[in-house]
Amino acid sequence: MTADLEIRQLSSNDVPLMRALLTMFGEAFDDAQTYAARPPSEEYLRKVLAGDAFIALVALKHGNVVGGLAAYELIKFEQERSEIYLYDIAVASAYRRQGIAVALIARLKEIAAERGAFVIFVQANTEVEDEPAIALYTKLGKREEVLHFDIEVNDQNVAM
Repeated sequence: MTADLEIRQLSSNDVPLMRALLTMFGEAFDDAQTYAARPPSEEYLRKVLAGDAFIALVALKHGNVVGGLAAYELIKFEQERSEIYLYDIAVASAYRRQGIAVALIARLKEIAAERGAFVIFVQANTEVEDEPAIALYTKLGKREEVLHFDIEVNDQNVAM
């Protein structure tokens, strides 16, 4: 990892950096439709960044977003603790294999410890060949086999 890398947690004053993160996610995931087609308003992004549950980190080189992650703190009910769900993480293609993703996760671990979280969990899509992501997560944590289900909120066709 190079010395000119800065890992920064975004606050409600960092809307331009959040927009740059969304653009970088769209490019890295080859999914501009999700990340750029209907950009949220500045007011909405300020609200999300000001909330306690959302964590956004960016990796900056010379002031440019070259990587980042989005995570959520899930407050548990069965014990006084929380879990951190690592929702998205990406590094721009020109900056991969430089330890940036590891640095982002290391900072997220610090934030998780500060918040009293007991685990960070992340999902990897096994239907899409994402070997680099799976290798990274295997290096940093323990693999568990789970099933994931999306329950549609407005699906009129589900029989009860």
